[in-house]
Amino acid sequence: MEAPSEGLLDRSRPDGREPYYLPLADEVAEFEAAYASRLPVLLKGPTGCGKTRFVEHMTWRLFGRGDIDDHLVTVSCHEDLTGTDLVGRYLLKGDETIWQDGPLTQAVRGGSLCYLDEIVEARKDTTVLIHSLTDHRRALPIDKTGELVHAHADFLLVISYNPGYQSILKDLKTSTRQRFVSLTFDYPDEPREAEIIAHESGVASGLAHRLAVTGAKVRNLREHGFREGVSTRLLIYAGELIQRGIEPRRAAEIAIVEAVSDDAHVQEAVAGIVDVVWP
Repeated sequence: MEAPSEGLLDRSRPDGREPYYLPLADEVAEFEAAYASRLPVLLKGPTGCGKTRFVEHMTWRLFGRGDIDDHLVTVSCHEDLTGTDLVGRYLLKGDETIWQDGPLTQAVRGGSLCYLDEIVEARKDTTVLIHSLTDHRRALPIDKTGELVHAHADFLLVISYNPGYQSILKDLKTSTRQRFVSLTFDYPDEPREAEIIAHESGVASGLAHRLAVTGAKVRNLREHGFREGVSTRLLIYAGELIQRGIEPRRAAEIAIVEAVSDDAHVQEAVAGIVDVVWP
């Protein structure tokens, strides 16, 4: 695979370039099997562990290894997301009222993979409308137009959420959860996380290993009340800062210590780890 220019991650994703993803288990084969049967997929895992990159990688693999933006519709869910935002709305254009499909409807019609990221952030009445797309019907009713849109043969629905933030108010309803096959993600072990950091940021393997060690030690704080740990994404950011000439210890402070939490006690604990790994 061609390396990004200057050893840095190219987030523009040029047409046809494979989104880098390092498999940690059998998730690639399992997702391919789910897609072959058009089974909707739920991805569970902590923030910044690679769920979105995995979806991009699988889109590239499944849809002819071309420009994934032609085949992937991503919606970042939030508490104000309405069914109208997903399905579509009428708009005024001059003297006419025209219908405009929302991102979900566009994916259903066009045969794209639709990825609803952090689905639990959306309102419960919004998530219910996906139910008819996740069983034998594979259809989307549009109440405002009276249309029933049958999904294109290539369409697949994928959702994700972070169980670390699971609560009574932010959890998937059983009626929604049991419509999906589920793949669970976690942070990589140290050797593979170091490999990811080195590839994505361009830093030397020794520095990448120290960043991976830092990540593993910070995550051990979860046993002492720090719920989330540090994401692989932040470790890559630290590597990119180092690659741009920022002193390694300072890069760790900017991308890890100051970024993981605003809690002074947590920052002090993480800073102590940085002191050990980056003396």
